[in-house]
Amino acid sequence: MAALTSFTDETRIALDTLAERATGLVNPSIRLGVTGLSRAGKTVFISAFVHNLIHGGRLPMFEAQKSGRIARAYLEQQPDDAVPRFQYEDHVDALVSGRSWPDSTRAVSELRLTIDYESASAWGRMFSRGRLSVDIVDYPGEWLLDLPLLGKSFAEFSQDSFQLAALPVRADLAEEWIALAGSVDGETEADEMTARRLAESFTAYLRACRQDSRALSTLPPGRFLMPGDLEGSPALTFAPLPNLGQGRARPGSLRAMLERRYESYKTHVIKPFFREHITRLDRQIVLVDVMQALNAGPAALSDLERALTEILGCFRPGSGNLFTSLFARHIDRILIAATKADHIHHTSHDRLQAIVRRLSDRAAARAGVSGASVDVLALAAVRATREGTVTQRKEELPVIIGTPLAGETIGKDTFDGETETAVFPGDLPKNLDALFDPNAEAGQSEAIRFVRFRPPKLERSADGISLSLPHIRLDRALQFLIGDRLE
Repeated sequence: MAALTSFTDETRIALDTLAERATGLVNPSIRLGVTGLSRAGKTVFISAFVHNLIHGGRLPMFEAQKSGRIARAYLEQQPDDAVPRFQYEDHVDALVSGRSWPDSTRAVSELRLTIDYESASAWGRMFSRGRLSVDIVDYPGEWLLDLPLLGKSFAEFSQDSFQLAALPVRADLAEEWIALAGSVDGETEADEMTARRLAESFTAYLRACRQDSRALSTLPPGRFLMPGDLEGSPALTFAPLPNLGQGRARPGSLRAMLERRYESYKTHVIKPFFREHITRLDRQIVLVDVMQALNAGPAALSDLERALTEILGCFRPGSGNLFTSLFARHIDRILIAATKADHIHHTSHDRLQAIVRRLSDRAAARAGVSGASVDVLALAAVRATREGTVTQRKEELPVIIGTPLAGETIGKDTFDGETETAVFPGDLPKNLDALFDPNAEAGQSEAIRFVRFRPPKLERSADGISLSLPHIRLDRALQFLIGDRLE
């Protein structure tokens, strides 16, 4: 990624890192990036992460908690005043009181969680006061997928966009945009309304690709789907053009206008995001909704692998040494986690984890990730179901029990969001090759269909206090991401 930044960018990054390292000598901290594509569960993960630490949740695989070395965990003011605060309290209220899933991540936000602990070693207890601040940085994975654009010209971006649109899983969704783009001559005079029509049509195509029936992931530019305060700005009013040659655009032409806006998008949107957030991370978790991709079929899984490759290629992995770490941060641990493990029976969790390992191993190899520890996990940051058995025709079947979201359907039944039910989720196949077979049709296996559930009703203690949010393997995620820093 260094090749995609200028000398000036690298100098600013080095100075920022040096200043943060100096502060960290007095107040040790770690910056944890949390990302994932739409509806992968970033907001829920952060809320459960913080809630379980603050309230002493059940975390048997999180060594510092298990051994009783954590004295307390509490929220403090975040160090970056210009970054919106992650609204933890609102999100937990939605989960606990409203039993509704909180709104999805739509911009960068941050939260500082400080942990007071006792070191596991006598040497550590002698020289450390046992305090670690975890600065959790929440950001949309769609924005991360923009970073490869820093190394691409407008012509290369256009070519890649049309090649993706030609894939069978996308072709019908792209017809309207491609027809419009084909009717436009890029060498004609620049026209604002033409640029706007192209941008709107291209954005509509990207949105259609993200729908549940396709569940595609590689959809740059990310701000077209999550524009924030840039909506309607010239920096977002551009679109790819077909059949661009290698020559330069004629000044004053439509192509020249779109190309200039594309370069402005890179300069004023992508580069600041990379410099101010991505280069400052120490650890990273990437959440992926493998279940949704399984529902949509092999083409969606292939596209998810493509997106993971792009995402992993954006990080700066490595451990560095004592001197180099003063001037440059490197991400030394990356966790790729398949969410919604509570939507299937635990007997299929190993297979779900095997799917995400296959995706991540190939993505990491293609992205050239080295120098960082990469692990995979199947988890549910908030467990919405419990397990049970039902007898059907003298045969016991494993089921999951929960309250499906209003509007979810099973067969001919449509749920009202209030009725609890037992669902036989089926088993993920032992042979994973079939899942990745490009000749298989989307949704051909009803055995891996799933429904979405409401958050659970929290258990209460004898004195009426709500217990911490239930989960599946959140403790293992905590151990991998921050456990070593609490030793």
